[in-house]
Amino acid sequence: MGLRYIFMHLRQEAKCDDLPFRDFARAASVLPMSDLFDTLPADSQADPAPGPDAPLADRLRPRSLDEIIGQDHLTGPEGAIGRMVAAGKLSSMILWGPPGTGKTSMARLLGEATGMRFVAISAVFSGVADLKKAFADAERMAGAGQRTLLFVDEIHRFNRAQQDGFLPFVERGTVVLVGATTENPSFELNAALLSRSQVLILRRLDEAALAELIARAERLTGKTLPLTEDARAALIASADGDGRFLLNQVETLLSIQVDARLDPAELAALLHRRMPVYDKDREGHYNLISALHKAMRGSDPQAALYYLARMLVAGEEPLYVLRRITRFASEDIGMADPQALVQCLTAKDAYAFLGSPEGELAIVQACLYCATAPKSNAAYAAQQAAWKAAKATGSLMPPPNILNAPTKLMKDIGYGQGYAYDHDAQDGFSGANYWPEEMEPQAFYQPVERGYEARIAERMRVWEDLRKQRG
Repeated sequence: MGLRYIFMHLRQEAKCDDLPFRDFARAASVLPMSDLFDTLPADSQADPAPGPDAPLADRLRPRSLDEIIGQDHLTGPEGAIGRMVAAGKLSSMILWGPPGTGKTSMARLLGEATGMRFVAISAVFSGVADLKKAFADAERMAGAGQRTLLFVDEIHRFNRAQQDGFLPFVERGTVVLVGATTENPSFELNAALLSRSQVLILRRLDEAALAELIARAERLTGKTLPLTEDARAALIASADGDGRFLLNQVETLLSIQVDARLDPAELAALLHRRMPVYDKDREGHYNLISALHKAMRGSDPQAALYYLARMLVAGEEPLYVLRRITRFASEDIGMADPQALVQCLTAKDAYAFLGSPEGELAIVQACLYCATAPKSNAAYAAQQAAWKAAKATGSLMPPPNILNAPTKLMKDIGYGQGYAYDHDAQDGFSGANYWPEEMEPQAFYQPVERGYEARIAERMRVWEDLRKQRG
């Protein structure tokens, strides 16, 4: 079957589609084997070795899976990738992790370790035509007995329709798909594609892994970074887990001439920190706002202030954060401290008046007030229960005694009859029935014994006792 595919391909290239197969095969049989295979798609796995002028990050690319730093949970003998390589069989996978953690190197080395043809495309620069060509080439190579590992960098940038285009080729085994993404696959990739792939999570590089990268760079170049020990630690911290960024900084430091080793302050003046990974409409955004909400709910003002700072320092819109804190004031504090909502709305007015950065202090005040306030979700739970009951009961009429009776006819048919005006009753409480006659009274709101809501709970118990006494 493999030779037949080869001859069909050669026949198309020679524009001899009408020539009988056996005649063309007889003619092609005299061709040298090198010519026979030159027309097949080239194997893109064999990249030239980086030259001495190549960026340091390229020269330090790992040459085997065991040289990849910081991802032993995947590449080690017990890791998912380690087990697949040992078995000699890869399944399609999505490599999900922060920038600079080795996703591209891992994919390339997977192809080498399993003897597969490696083809790489980027969703940033590639379109439908590139995908069609890659799949067509893979099918021809499969006919010749060569499997293809298709690496798709930034796979989340393909739209849903383009992602669907992968499915038949992955299902048939035409390609083993290895996608790389910095975004949460649950949000960015089709469910159908995810169900046919393993999601493997790469970890942010820790201090030990980044220190090993620096050591490798020094061994390769034969130079030592001109830094004090404190400055070396500061350099590692500035990378924020990104190995590629760190190596770019190291390359700059190795290229300069200094009279004495730099201390942290001198290093900071020379280089810049890596900006935190934060995308205002993607996973980093939702992770941090979730952390802020849960820290306030857990009454930890220190952690809440940290996550608030993380978002604002990274460039989040301050009013977005304040809107979420205001929602928190009703959802998680409610009547336990009604002033929480007032504090949030006052912070909104203060921020509108002062702007950034001065107005951000008012947002801090609202955050700290909410984090330290007594907590109750009774209002939130009451809303959920009441909305559910309203949908279930439809259009039940309120009891006649509380119906509006603006005309004589309405009064004649009983509207408003028997209404008790509470201000005329003892204790300002009549104990009348306000529920539809077809519906049992409900208890949606259950105040907790915390903060101001404890006083509300006591008041409601008194009313309930009076209601029972007065029928």
